[in-house]
Amino acid sequence: MMPEYPAQLPPPSLRLRIDHRALAENWQALNQLSGSAVAGAAVKANAYGLGVAEVLPTLVQAGARSFFVAHWSEVPGVIAHAPPQSVSVLHGPLSEADASFARRAGVKPVLNSLRQVRLWRDSGGGICDLMIDTGINRLGLSMSEIGDPALQNLEIDVLMSHLASADEDSDLNAVQLERFRQAAQSINARRLSLANSAGIALGPDYAFDLTRPGLALYGGVPRAELAGRIAQVAAPQAAILQRRLLQAGDSVGYNAVFTAPRQMEVGVVSLGYADGFLRCWTGKGALKSGSASLPLLGKVSMDMVVIDLSAAQHLREGDWVEIPYNLPEAARISGLSQYELLTTLGPRYRA
Repeated sequence: MMPEYPAQLPPPSLRLRIDHRALAENWQALNQLSGSAVAGAAVKANAYGLGVAEVLPTLVQAGARSFFVAHWSEVPGVIAHAPPQSVSVLHGPLSEADASFARRAGVKPVLNSLRQVRLWRDSGGGICDLMIDTGINRLGLSMSEIGDPALQNLEIDVLMSHLASADEDSDLNAVQLERFRQAAQSINARRLSLANSAGIALGPDYAFDLTRPGLALYGGVPRAELAGRIAQVAAPQAAILQRRLLQAGDSVGYNAVFTAPRQMEVGVVSLGYADGFLRCWTGKGALKSGSASLPLLGKVSMDMVVIDLSAAQHLREGDWVEIPYNLPEAARISGLSQYELLTTLGPRYRA
Protein backbone atom coordinates (compact mmCIF):
# COMPACT_ATOMS: atom_id res chain seq x y z
CA MET A 1 0.00 0.00 0.00
CA MET A 2 1.08 3.55 -0.71
CA PRO A 3 1.80 5.51 2.45
CA GLU A 4 -0.53 8.35 3.37
CA TYR A 5 0.94 11.83 3.18
CA PRO A 6 -0.11 14.92 5.12
CA ALA A 7 -2.49 17.15 3.17
CA GLN A 8 -0.18 20.15 3.37
CA LEU A 9 3.53 20.21 2.65
CA PRO A 10 5.94 21.83 5.12
CA PRO A 11 7.17 25.33 4.25
CA PRO A 12 9.56 25.39 1.28
CA SER A 13 13.27 26.16 1.41
CA LEU A 14 13.05 27.89 -1.99
CA ARG A 15 10.58 30.60 -2.90
CA LEU A 16 9.96 32.85 -5.85
CA ARG A 17 8.51 36.28 -5.25
CA ILE A 18 6.75 37.83 -8.27
CA ASP A 19 6.37 41.61 -8.35
CA HIS A 20 2.94 41.76 -9.99
CA ARG A 21 2.94 45.54 -10.11
CA ALA A 22 6.25 45.52 -11.99
CA LEU A 23 4.91 42.88 -14.38
CA ALA A 24 1.81 44.95 -15.14
CA GLU A 25 3.82 48.13 -15.54
CA ASN A 26 6.29 46.36 -17.85
CA TRP A 27 3.43 45.31 -20.13
CA GLN A 28 1.97 48.82 -20.05
CA ALA A 29 5.37 50.35 -20.91
CA LEU A 30 5.85 47.93 -23.81
CA ASN A 31 2.31 48.58 -25.00
CA GLN A 32 2.99 52.32 -24.95
CA LEU A 33 6.30 51.85 -26.77
CA SER A 34 4.43 49.85 -29.42
CA GLY A 35 2.79 53.08 -30.58
CA SER A 36 -0.33 52.46 -32.65
CA ALA A 37 0.18 48.71 -32.27
CA VAL A 38 -1.09 46.68 -29.30
CA ALA A 39 1.26 44.55 -27.21
CA GLY A 40 0.47 40.88 -26.74
CA ALA A 41 2.45 38.59 -24.46
CA ALA A 42 4.65 35.56 -25.02
CA VAL A 43 3.82 33.18 -22.17
CA LYS A 44 5.51 30.04 -23.50
CA ALA A 45 7.79 27.95 -21.27
CA ASN A 46 5.46 28.44 -18.30
CA ALA A 47 5.59 32.23 -18.70
CA TYR A 48 9.38 32.15 -19.07
CA GLY A 49 9.71 30.09 -15.91
CA LEU A 50 7.65 32.35 -13.64
CA GLY A 51 4.42 30.35 -13.78
CA VAL A 52 1.44 30.83 -16.07
CA ALA A 53 -0.99 30.78 -13.15
CA GLU A 54 1.01 33.56 -11.47
CA VAL A 55 1.52 35.68 -14.57
CA LEU A 56 -1.63 35.39 -16.74
CA PRO A 57 -4.17 37.06 -14.42
CA THR A 58 -1.86 40.06 -14.00
CA LEU A 59 -1.28 40.42 -17.75
CA VAL A 60 -4.98 40.11 -18.52
CA GLN A 61 -5.83 42.72 -15.91
CA ALA A 62 -3.12 45.01 -17.31
CA GLY A 63 -4.73 44.80 -20.76
CA ALA A 64 -3.02 42.01 -22.71
CA ARG A 65 -5.36 40.24 -25.11
CA SER A 66 -3.09 38.09 -27.32
CA PHE A 67 -0.95 35.27 -25.93
CA PHE A 68 1.68 33.04 -27.50
CA VAL A 69 2.81 29.55 -26.47
CA ALA A 70 5.08 27.07 -28.23
CA HIS A 71 3.59 23.65 -27.41
CA TRP A 72 0.06 22.28 -27.42
CA SER A 73 0.69 21.06 -23.86
CA GLU A 74 0.91 24.70 -22.76
CA VAL A 75 -2.63 25.52 -23.92
CA PRO A 76 -4.66 24.32 -20.88
CA GLY A 77 -2.72 26.46 -18.44
CA VAL A 78 -3.29 29.59 -20.52
CA ILE A 79 -6.96 29.14 -21.39
CA ALA A 80 -7.70 28.69 -17.70
CA HIS A 81 -7.10 32.44 -17.48
CA ALA A 82 -7.66 33.85 -20.98
CA PRO A 83 -10.14 33.26 -23.83
CA PRO A 84 -9.07 30.38 -26.11
CA GLN A 85 -9.29 32.53 -29.25
CA SER A 86 -6.62 34.81 -27.78
CA VAL A 87 -4.02 32.00 -27.77
CA SER A 88 -1.64 31.19 -30.64
CA VAL A 89 0.44 28.00 -30.70
CA LEU A 90 3.74 28.82 -32.37
CA HIS A 91 4.92 25.33 -33.34
CA GLY A 92 1.77 24.67 -35.36
CA PRO A 93 0.10 21.35 -36.17
CA LEU A 94 2.23 18.33 -37.01
CA SER A 95 -0.72 15.94 -37.30
CA GLU A 96 -4.48 15.78 -37.68
CA ALA A 97 -4.65 15.20 -33.93
CA ASP A 98 -2.99 18.59 -33.38
CA ALA A 99 -5.41 20.28 -35.76
CA SER A 100 -8.37 18.59 -34.09
CA PHE A 101 -7.16 19.70 -30.67
CA ALA A 102 -6.82 23.30 -31.88
CA ARG A 103 -10.44 23.36 -33.05
CA ARG A 104 -11.82 21.67 -29.94
CA ALA A 105 -9.85 23.97 -27.65
CA GLY A 106 -10.65 27.05 -29.75
CA VAL A 107 -7.02 28.19 -30.06
CA LYS A 108 -5.15 29.27 -33.19
CA PRO A 109 -2.37 27.24 -34.77
CA VAL A 110 0.53 29.19 -36.24
CA LEU A 111 1.11 27.59 -39.65
CA ASN A 112 4.82 27.39 -40.43
CA SER A 113 5.05 25.45 -43.69
CA LEU A 114 3.03 24.60 -46.77
CA ARG A 115 2.61 21.13 -45.30
CA GLN A 116 1.00 22.62 -42.19
CA VAL A 117 -1.13 24.91 -44.36
CA ARG A 118 -2.48 21.93 -46.32
CA LEU A 119 -2.95 19.88 -43.17
CA TRP A 120 -4.98 22.67 -41.59
CA ARG A 121 -7.11 23.23 -44.70
CA ASP A 122 -7.66 19.54 -45.43
CA SER A 123 -8.71 18.87 -41.83
CA GLY A 124 -11.37 21.58 -41.90
CA GLY A 125 -9.60 24.94 -41.83
CA GLY A 126 -10.64 27.86 -39.67
CA ILE A 127 -8.96 30.87 -38.14
CA CYS A 128 -5.19 30.53 -37.94
CA ASP A 129 -1.98 32.54 -37.83
CA LEU A 130 0.79 32.30 -40.43
CA MET A 131 4.54 32.59 -39.89
CA ILE A 132 6.85 33.86 -42.64
CA ASP A 133 10.59 33.31 -42.37
CA THR A 134 12.29 36.58 -43.27
CA GLY A 135 15.82 35.65 -42.27
CA ILE A 136 16.09 33.74 -39.01
CA ASN A 137 15.75 30.38 -40.81
CA ARG A 138 13.79 28.61 -38.13
CA LEU A 139 10.04 28.12 -38.50
CA GLY A 140 8.04 29.79 -41.24
CA LEU A 141 7.26 29.78 -44.94
CA SER A 142 10.13 30.95 -47.11
CA MET A 143 9.77 34.15 -49.12
CA SER A 144 9.61 32.07 -52.30
CA GLU A 145 6.42 30.40 -51.01
CA ILE A 146 4.34 33.48 -50.22
CA GLY A 147 2.56 33.30 -53.60
CA ASP A 148 1.64 29.63 -53.32
CA PRO A 149 -2.02 28.92 -54.21
CA ALA A 150 -2.40 26.90 -50.99
CA LEU A 151 -2.46 30.18 -49.07
CA GLN A 152 -5.53 31.44 -50.88
CA ASN A 153 -8.68 31.68 -48.77
CA LEU A 154 -6.87 30.93 -45.51
CA GLU A 155 -8.55 32.66 -42.57
CA ILE A 156 -5.41 34.35 -41.27
CA ASP A 157 -5.72 36.42 -38.15
CA VAL A 158 -2.04 37.29 -37.57
CA LEU A 159 0.63 37.23 -40.24
CA MET A 160 3.92 37.19 -38.38
CA SER A 161 7.66 36.85 -38.65
CA HIS A 162 10.47 36.79 -36.11
CA LEU A 163 13.53 39.06 -35.94
CA ALA A 164 16.90 37.34 -35.65
CA SER A 165 19.06 40.21 -34.39
CA ALA A 166 16.75 42.81 -32.88
CA ASP A 167 18.97 42.98 -29.79
CA GLU A 168 21.82 44.29 -32.00
CA ASP A 169 22.24 47.19 -34.41
CA SER A 170 22.32 44.77 -37.33
CA ASP A 171 21.66 45.38 -41.02
CA LEU A 172 19.58 42.20 -40.92
CA ASN A 173 16.85 44.07 -39.02
CA ALA A 174 16.11 46.35 -41.97
CA VAL A 175 16.37 43.42 -44.39
CA GLN A 176 13.78 41.45 -42.44
CA LEU A 177 11.52 44.49 -42.15
CA GLU A 178 11.48 44.96 -45.92
CA ARG A 179 10.87 41.25 -46.55
CA PHE A 180 7.98 41.27 -44.09
CA ARG A 181 6.44 44.26 -45.84
CA GLN A 182 6.68 42.35 -49.13
CA ALA A 183 4.96 39.33 -47.61
CA ALA A 184 2.21 41.52 -46.16
CA GLN A 185 1.44 42.89 -49.62
CA SER A 186 0.92 39.37 -50.97
CA ILE A 187 -0.97 37.70 -48.11
CA ASN A 188 -4.30 38.80 -46.69
CA ALA A 189 -4.37 38.90 -42.90
CA ARG A 190 -6.30 40.80 -40.28
CA ARG A 191 -3.20 41.82 -38.32
CA LEU A 192 0.56 42.01 -38.83
CA SER A 193 3.19 41.20 -36.18
CA LEU A 194 6.98 41.35 -36.36
CA ALA A 195 8.46 42.85 -33.16
CA ASN A 196 9.49 40.92 -30.07
CA SER A 197 10.73 42.73 -26.93
CA ALA A 198 13.89 43.99 -28.60
CA GLY A 199 11.99 44.72 -31.81
CA ILE A 200 9.69 47.11 -29.94
CA ALA A 201 12.77 49.16 -29.05
CA LEU A 202 13.70 49.44 -32.75
CA GLY A 203 10.88 51.92 -33.25
CA PRO A 204 7.43 52.29 -34.82
CA ASP A 205 8.40 50.91 -38.25
CA TYR A 206 8.66 47.46 -36.67
CA ALA A 207 5.45 47.58 -34.64
CA PHE A 208 2.71 47.04 -37.28
CA ASP A 209 -0.54 45.95 -35.54
CA LEU A 210 0.59 43.60 -32.78
CA THR A 211 3.87 43.25 -30.90
CA ARG A 212 4.91 40.08 -29.09
CA PRO A 213 7.02 40.96 -26.04
CA GLY A 214 8.33 38.13 -23.92
CA LEU A 215 11.62 38.65 -22.10
CA ALA A 216 11.02 42.31 -21.25
CA LEU A 217 7.69 41.52 -19.62
CA TYR A 218 9.56 39.51 -17.01
CA GLY A 219 12.35 41.99 -16.31
CA GLY A 220 14.74 41.35 -19.19
CA VAL A 221 16.42 44.27 -20.95
CA PRO A 222 17.47 43.15 -24.46
CA ARG A 223 18.33 46.66 -25.71
CA ALA A 224 19.67 49.75 -23.99
CA GLU A 225 16.62 51.75 -25.06
CA LEU A 226 14.54 49.72 -22.60
CA ALA A 227 16.81 50.36 -19.60
CA GLY A 228 14.94 52.36 -17.00
CA ARG A 229 11.59 51.40 -18.52
CA ILE A 230 11.63 47.73 -17.49
CA ALA A 231 11.56 46.67 -13.83
CA GLN A 232 12.72 43.46 -12.16
CA VAL A 233 9.84 41.00 -11.74
CA ALA A 234 11.36 37.78 -10.34
CA ALA A 235 12.98 37.65 -6.90
CA PRO A 236 14.03 34.11 -5.96
CA GLN A 237 15.10 33.39 -2.40
CA ALA A 238 16.65 30.39 -0.67
CA ALA A 239 16.87 29.27 2.94
CA ILE A 240 20.00 28.59 4.95
CA LEU A 241 20.07 24.90 5.84
CA GLN A 242 23.08 24.95 8.13
CA ARG A 243 25.75 27.23 9.58
CA ARG A 244 29.28 25.87 9.70
CA LEU A 245 32.56 27.07 11.16
CA LEU A 246 35.50 26.49 8.83
CA GLN A 247 39.06 26.41 10.05
CA ALA A 248 41.95 27.72 8.00
CA GLY A 249 42.80 25.05 5.42
CA ASP A 250 39.31 23.50 5.26
CA SER A 251 38.02 23.03 1.72
CA VAL A 252 34.45 23.43 0.51
CA GLY A 253 32.39 21.29 -1.87
CA TYR A 254 33.21 19.12 -4.83
CA ASN A 255 36.85 19.03 -5.99
CA ALA A 256 37.88 21.33 -3.12
CA VAL A 257 38.13 24.37 -5.38
CA PHE A 258 37.88 26.73 -2.39
CA THR A 259 40.09 26.52 0.69
CA ALA A 260 39.43 28.72 3.70
CA PRO A 261 42.32 31.15 4.25
CA ARG A 262 41.23 31.73 7.85
CA GLN A 263 38.52 30.72 10.30
CA MET A 264 35.20 31.51 8.61
CA GLU A 265 31.48 31.33 9.36
CA VAL A 266 29.67 29.95 6.32
CA GLY A 267 26.13 28.98 5.42
CA VAL A 268 24.90 26.00 3.40
CA VAL A 269 22.00 27.23 1.27
CA SER A 270 19.15 25.28 -0.31
CA LEU A 271 19.99 26.17 -3.93
CA GLY A 272 21.71 24.42 -6.80
CA TYR A 273 21.83 23.70 -10.48
CA ALA A 274 18.55 21.75 -10.24
CA ASP A 275 17.02 25.14 -9.40
CA GLY A 276 18.49 27.00 -12.35
CA PHE A 277 21.50 28.22 -10.36
CA LEU A 278 23.99 26.62 -12.70
CA ARG A 279 27.64 25.74 -12.18
CA CYS A 280 28.69 28.74 -14.21
CA TRP A 281 28.06 30.75 -11.03
CA THR A 282 30.97 28.93 -9.35
CA GLY A 283 33.55 31.46 -8.24
CA LYS A 284 31.37 34.36 -9.35
CA GLY A 285 28.93 36.63 -7.65
CA ALA A 286 27.23 36.41 -4.30
CA LEU A 287 23.89 35.94 -2.63
CA LYS A 288 22.53 38.82 -0.57
CA SER A 289 20.90 39.63 2.73
CA GLY A 290 19.65 43.18 2.56
CA SER A 291 22.71 45.25 1.62
CA ALA A 292 25.15 42.53 2.73
CA SER A 293 26.96 40.59 0.01
CA LEU A 294 27.51 36.88 0.72
CA PRO A 295 30.14 35.49 -1.70
CA LEU A 296 29.75 32.00 -3.10
CA LEU A 297 32.39 29.51 -1.95
CA GLY A 298 33.30 26.38 -3.91
CA LYS A 299 31.32 24.71 -6.66
CA VAL A 300 27.60 24.96 -7.13
CA SER A 301 26.13 21.49 -6.59
CA MET A 302 22.72 20.07 -7.46
CA ASP A 303 20.87 21.19 -4.34
CA MET A 304 23.30 23.33 -2.33
CA VAL A 305 25.70 26.22 -2.41
CA VAL A 306 27.94 27.51 0.37
CA ILE A 307 28.21 31.21 1.16
CA ASP A 308 30.49 33.36 3.29
CA LEU A 309 28.51 34.80 6.22
CA SER A 310 31.18 37.27 7.32
CA ALA A 311 29.04 40.26 6.31
CA ALA A 312 25.86 38.88 7.92
CA GLN A 313 26.76 37.17 11.17
CA HIS A 314 23.15 37.47 12.35
CA LEU A 315 21.83 34.93 9.82
CA ARG A 316 20.69 31.60 11.24
CA GLU A 317 19.41 28.28 9.91
CA GLY A 318 16.02 28.80 8.29
CA ASP A 319 16.71 32.46 7.42
CA TRP A 320 16.27 33.57 3.82
CA VAL A 321 18.89 34.98 1.48
CA GLU A 322 18.26 36.63 -1.87
CA ILE A 323 19.44 35.29 -5.22
CA PRO A 324 20.59 38.15 -7.47
CA TYR A 325 18.05 38.40 -10.31
CA ASN A 326 18.49 41.79 -11.87
CA LEU A 327 18.61 40.03 -15.22
CA PRO A 328 21.11 42.18 -17.17
CA GLU A 329 23.55 42.18 -14.24
CA ALA A 330 23.05 38.47 -13.51
CA ALA A 331 23.65 37.68 -17.18
CA ARG A 332 26.86 39.71 -17.16
CA ILE A 333 28.20 37.90 -14.09
CA SER A 334 27.12 34.36 -14.93
CA GLY A 335 27.58 34.32 -18.70
CA LEU A 336 24.03 32.97 -19.09
CA SER A 337 21.52 34.75 -21.27
CA GLN A 338 18.66 36.58 -19.59
CA TYR A 339 16.33 34.00 -21.15
CA GLU A 340 18.26 31.12 -19.58
CA LEU A 341 18.25 32.77 -16.16
CA LEU A 342 14.45 32.80 -16.19
CA THR A 343 13.51 29.59 -17.94
CA THR A 344 15.85 27.30 -15.98
CA LEU A 345 14.48 28.28 -12.56
CA GLY A 346 12.88 24.87 -12.09
CA PRO A 347 9.84 23.51 -10.22
CA ARG A 348 11.02 23.56 -6.61
CA TYR A 349 10.34 27.25 -6.00
CA ARG A 350 7.08 28.05 -4.27
CA ALA A 351 5.30 31.34 -3.82
